[in-house]
Parts: sequence; C-alpha cells; structure tokens
Amino acid sequence: MLKKIFHSGPPTSSFEAKLTNEMLLVERQRLLILAIILGITLIANTIGVLFFHQQTIQMYHDERMVLWLGVAQVAAIGYALLARAAFGYFQRRALQPPLMSRIANVFVETSLPTAILVILAVFQGPRAALQTNIVWLYTLFIILATLRLSLTLCLWTGFVAAAEYAAVWLVSGILQPELLTPGYLADHSQVTLILLLMGGGTGMVSLVIRDRVLRSLRSIEERNRIVSVFGQHVSPLVVDKLLNQKTEDDASEVRHVCMMFLDIRNFTTFSERADPVVVIGYLNALFAAMIEIINAHHGIINKFLGDGFMAVFGAPLSDGRDCQNAVAAAQAMVLKVEQMIAAGEIPPTRIGIGLHAGEAITGNVGSPLRKEYTVIGDVVNVAARIEQLNKQFASQLLISEEVWLALDDGRPQAEALEPLTVNGRVTPLQVWKLA
Repeated sequence: MLKKIFHSGPPTSSFEAKLTNEMLLVERQRLLILAIILGITLIANTIGVLFFHQQTIQMYHDERMVLWLGVAQVAAIGYALLARAAFGYFQRRALQPPLMSRIANVFVETSLPTAILVILAVFQGPRAALQTNIVWLYTLFIILATLRLSLTLCLWTGFVAAAEYAAVWLVSGILQPELLTPGYLADHSQVTLILLLMGGGTGMVSLVIRDRVLRSLRSIEERNRIVSVFGQHVSPLVVDKLLNQKTEDDASEVRHVCMMFLDIRNFTTFSERADPVVVIGYLNALFAAMIEIINAHHGIINKFLGDGFMAVFGAPLSDGRDCQNAVAAAQAMVLKVEQMIAAGEIPPTRIGIGLHAGEAITGNVGSPLRKEYTVIGDVVNVAARIEQLNKQFASQLLISEEVWLALDDGRPQAEALEPLTVNGRVTPLQVWKLA
C-alpha cells in the first residue's frame, strides 16, 4: 500500500494499464484546460496594464499588487504545464504515478485562489479581499477535479478549498476583530460549507464517469478477447451475442454443428505462374466475398487453410438451422464466384465445398497468451473428406446424408451419389451433389 502511495510502477494488469493510460490522458487534458484559462486571464490583465494602465491601477489600488498577481498567474501556468509534462512522462512509459504525487498536485493547484486572496488581503485589506469574486475561483478547481476520475481526489480538492478559505477568513478575523460579526461568520461559513459540498458532488459525478470509462474499457477488452479467440472475421452480430452469453474462457462442450470445408481448385498452379501481388489480391477479393456470405448465414470461419478455409455453423452459437444456413451459404458462394468471374473481378475459378453435420467438441485451446476456438471430432474429418470428393466427381458442392436429412422441406435439387468409402471410415458414406 505504501509503495503505491509513494512510488510509481507499471500497472499490474493489461486492464489496469488501459485505465491508467485513460486517467493520465484526462489528467493532461484537465491541466491544459487550466493553463489555457489562466493564460487568457493573464493576457487580459497584461492588456489592461499596457493599454489601460491608469484605470487598472485605480481598480487594484496598488501597482505592486498587479505585479504580484501577474507573478502568481505565471507561476500557476508554469506549474500546470510542468505537471502536464510530468504526467506525460508517466503515460509514455506506461507507468502508474504514485497517489501522493496526485494528492500533492491537488494541494498546489487548489492553493492558487488562496495565494490570490492573500495578495488581495495584503494590498486591499481582508474585508475587500473576501468580498471579491476570487473566492469562486475555488469552484473552478473543484469542477475540473471531476476529470481526475477519483472520488478521493475530488473530496480532497473540496476539503483543501474549504480549509484554506476558512483559514483566510478566520485569520483575517483574528487580525481584525471588528470583522467577526454574526453576519461575517454566517456568510463565510456558508461559503466554506458550499465548497465542501461541491467536493462531494463532483466526487459522485467522477464516480459515474469513471464507471462508464471502466465499462467501455471492459467492453473493448472483451471484444478484443473474442476477436483474438474466434478470429478477426467474426461478424459484429456474433460478437454482441458472445458478449451477452458470458461463458467461461476455457469451457468446452459437445455441440451439434455443421462443418464446411472449402478449397480453391488448381490454386497451386495459378500461384506458381502469377505474380505474388496478383495472387494476394485474388485471394483477398475471393475471401472477402465469402467471409461476408458466411457471416450473413450465421457461420464462423474457424481456420484459413492457405487456398481454402474451415467454417462452422452452430458453434459457439446456434439458431437451430445450422445445416440450412450452411447449405444456403455454400450455394451463395458458388453463385458469387460465377458472378465475380462474369464481372471480370477474378479469373475463371472453380471451388469445392464439403458439408457434414454431427456432434463435436468445441472450446478454447492454447496458452494464456494466445487461445483459439477449436472444433474437434469425427464430423470435422468427414467434412474434409467430402470436400476432397469434389475432385473425383468434378463437382463444387457435396453434402452428407446427415445434412440432407436436416434440410426437411427446404431441400434443393440434388443428385444422390453411390455410397462411398472414405479414409478413416468403415461405413460407406451417402453423399449428395448440389452443384
């Protein structure tokens, strides 16, 4: 605890690092606002002295007071810029500033109105000083304290302002006992109480702002985690559903899924002859269209396999129509490729797609630094084997009988092939040709 109060250090977690960075960014913005406000008042006073010298001296009653006020303003601006640079140092090095430095910063800043009151009291007398509007300068610092996103620092700002203001009017009353009238005590006690209450009020506001910042950071972090696990091609709709689902990171489960494997035919030959830039552009154009189709049909591309990919329908989320969605997506991709060829967007291209449905184990696999959502089971292997059969039958879309039966009344035109034996399976496999 003492180390946190008196020493700086790196945040203890990535989330704390983001919060610290946000806090330092807001702190630097607050100090810049303060420096700008003080700078404007200094410029206004300087213009008054240079161009309206006589009137300014009459207003302040003493030329030395104008000088001391200017010194106080310059010192305050310099301090604000220096403190901003110091917080920038912590931000650039991703360090968490010690709490004591922020407490001390509050004390120095909030003491500026006190310094001005003392200067006015010395040159104009305590009564005149306390009757000026300078006292409400404390409220500016209390309001700006909201941006510190800390209840403690807001309460401390209100306390420092109230305590220093009370000290000024109490000492003034002691030095000039004639000031200590019931009205004097009542008026300045009320102002002191208002400053204290403002500290509490801004503290509550800062808590609300801090809570919203925390929720935003948590949401961003959770979204980044989901994208890291499921891939950057996950649709925003799926991300939102996963955010609301609140499942355990390492939870694995058995789910009924429909697996899709897609392969671009003769890609190796094409890539050997074409320029690498052309090859990448070709893949990007083709995959961009396919990713959009997969997302539109509630699927997730689980892995890219060089010239193809593996997609899953029904995990981690299912709408109960996984096979229908997978078949619709496959047909849409076959049609999209034909349209892109006709439009001259890609050279003549044939694809092969295989679909199979069944139970699989799903979950996150990897280390704490890098995890990936994985689908494991016989259904995956069979779907890959079915896709390979496209070469044998010169087809583009083959589905297993499990997928065919799940289509119910919405079955498209298809050709039933003879039962086939595939590697890794003893029982012959009934396959349907859709394209």
